[in-house]
Amino acid sequence: MTNILIVGVGGQGTLLASRVLGAIAAIEGKDCKLSEVHGMSQRGGSVVTHVRIGDNIAAPLVTPGEADFILAFEKLEALRWGYYLRKDGKLLVNDQEIMPMPVITGAMAYPDGIYAKLAEEGRDTVVVDGLKLAAEAGNTKAVNVVMIGALCAIEGVKYEVALEAVRRSVPAKLLAVNEKALVAGYKSVGK
Repeated sequence: MTNILIVGVGGQGTLLASRVLGAIAAIEGKDCKLSEVHGMSQRGGSVVTHVRIGDNIAAPLVTPGEADFILAFEKLEALRWGYYLRKDGKLLVNDQEIMPMPVITGAMAYPDGIYAKLAEEGRDTVVVDGLKLAAEAGNTKAVNVVMIGALCAIEGVKYEVALEAVRRSVPAKLLAVNEKALVAGYKSVGK
């Protein structure tokens, strides 16, 4: 079984990312359960999606300390949800800062040294410049597909399978951009 937690803020496409992972599981003939926790998604708040892939999955939620992978579409979300990662799990982080409301209003400061804190916690972290790669693919909103590509490369998912899952999950008018984003994600981790 593979447990994946996708974390980000509203508008980053965590739900689409979970649908792509679900399509990958279906193509590979595996069971998949998804569970979405929205939070304050309309206001840029935290959004979390649980994805469990394997045989005969009973429960949709990943429990703390059990995630094989965390896909973090924003740096602070990586720090916030890192405790879900198991000891030998991998944290993939989009190297982007999106200021939460308490930072915007001046009530709090955006934390410094997030990667150092993740290292102190013993998190095996892979940083991807997803925003830059998505922009190069043609749309900054394709960060989610860049990160899916990076995860698939690390997990050994064949590119053709991931591409078919993207084709099943995104509107036709956005397919060309998302195909480029998927390739960029695969290449970002050198696999």
